[in-house]
Amino acid sequence: MGSTFLLSLIGGFISDTFISRFTTSIIFGFIEVLGLALVTIQAYSKDLQPAYCGKPSCIDGSKAVMFYFSLGLLALGAGGVKGALPALGGDQFDHKDPKEAKALARYFNWLLLSTTLGACVGVTGIVYLTTEKHKWYWGFFISTVATFIGFTVLALGKPFYRLREPKMADSPIVRITQVIVVAINNSKLALPDSPDELYEISKTENDFREEIISHTNQFRFLDKAAIVPKDSNTTPWTVCTVTQVEEVKILTRMLPILFSTVIMNTCLAQLQTFSVIQGNFMNRKIGNFNVPAASIPIIPLVFMSILVPIYEFFFVPFARKITKHPSGITQLQRVGVGLVLSAISMAIAGIVEVKRRDQAHRDIMKPISLFWLSFQYGIFGIADMFTLVGLLEFFYREAPIGMRSLSTSFTWLTLSFGYFLSTVFVNVINAITKRTSSSKQGWIHGLDLDSSHLNLFYWFLAILSCLNFLNYLYWASWYKYKMEEPDHSEPKAIDMTTEQLPVEEVPDPTEAKGEDLSTRPLVAEEEPEHTEAKAKDSSTRPLLVEEGSTVDGGVTEVHEGPSSVQTEDSKQQPTS
Repeated sequence: MGSTFLLSLIGGFISDTFISRFTTSIIFGFIEVLGLALVTIQAYSKDLQPAYCGKPSCIDGSKAVMFYFSLGLLALGAGGVKGALPALGGDQFDHKDPKEAKALARYFNWLLLSTTLGACVGVTGIVYLTTEKHKWYWGFFISTVATFIGFTVLALGKPFYRLREPKMADSPIVRITQVIVVAINNSKLALPDSPDELYEISKTENDFREEIISHTNQFRFLDKAAIVPKDSNTTPWTVCTVTQVEEVKILTRMLPILFSTVIMNTCLAQLQTFSVIQGNFMNRKIGNFNVPAASIPIIPLVFMSILVPIYEFFFVPFARKITKHPSGITQLQRVGVGLVLSAISMAIAGIVEVKRRDQAHRDIMKPISLFWLSFQYGIFGIADMFTLVGLLEFFYREAPIGMRSLSTSFTWLTLSFGYFLSTVFVNVINAITKRTSSSKQGWIHGLDLDSSHLNLFYWFLAILSCLNFLNYLYWASWYKYKMEEPDHSEPKAIDMTTEQLPVEEVPDPTEAKGEDLSTRPLVAEEEPEHTEAKAKDSSTRPLLVEEGSTVDGGVTEVHEGPSSVQTEDSKQQPTS
């Protein structure tokens, strides 16, 4: 799981740099299907399975090579898809359009719901078939077929998608490197008094990247990358635009938010491991049906399946009326709610473990019901609903357009770190408590939970989650949301490539037949046989030639609003 989520960075980087997000999803989808197919073949063929040896791992030689190669393909394929597919879906919405901004928030909720419903089938139907009916390979075979059908449906939808083809020049790594290198080279230069004097591209430039990001005052050192060179040699490695600098600032501001959610995913990893072991020591019967311990995660999945529609149809419209935010509440507020609930879940998990262990010590033949775990799982399911969707939407909305796949992969990166960190915590806690306890045994030793102190480990995670939430509050309040230019037709930044203010275009419907001079040079062109005409400074007001005006005897009447103005030179020379 950790490797899968970590490899999502590869899918995000490739889809932002080389090929479209759609093509990336299809290629890595094929790799995922291939990995599943190889695992299915090994699960079916007795010749590819190791003989029992009494050790924790009995696989070696060519069988081990094929086994780990299959898992590697599966992790690479699934990770690459996770890095590109959410951003591909987000690309179908224009977040600047109020209606589509609401739809974008809804999309991430439905993405979570669809994933949850698929997981429900996995931990119930497939788990039951593989464990209770002892048809292990059928679980992998069903997963292979279902994954193949899913990517086939994705491929068939290509004619209907909005696809964005990346350019090598737009590579996130290259653009970030350029800002850092130029900022270091300009480290001895003084910043101008006004941010307007920093370098920015005009909207008519060929390399315009679909958005202009407004200047912010955080990380002022990076602003030195946008200082205009004295020799006017504006290459990408001598000066960077304000937008490009702000892209790096955005990614830098995101990092504390990313690391503040790792602890929550560490808690998630513990629930997906120790809770399953707890289930083996509990009463798993519902009537005459014996619930497989591996199906325990169905509890939070059911909660999420019910709560996501409730959240979408009831909470969001209600909150939207109060906050006027398209998502009801901001993404960082949503993540904060999830972090609080995860801490509560860990505290309850410790209480439930105390109850389970005490009952086992009193009468091991009468264990408590499996559904006592529903309390901790249910609360954590709600926490996951808030945090996972909040992070996906946050990293997608805030990321620069050319870095959205890579940024969305940050969500999966936090999951990856959480899974790896959970292993570190277990080993470190066991090593420390083994030295300090009188029994010379750690809190979590062996598979016999009745002689362990899993509850203390859960409470340790609860305390750590509370401290982490305080850390998150600081960084969330410090974070400055990305501010884009409200209207690309009305830029405020000075166009440093021409060193003049861009012209505001204001069409007049009553003068449809008149020639719009705002699309022509306002300063008269030089002609070899005439003196240069003096043009009215219209950087703040457009000049329109009134319909019916004439050039008679070298006189041109130019109307500006209700009054008519004649230039003196126009009486002598015709203007060009």
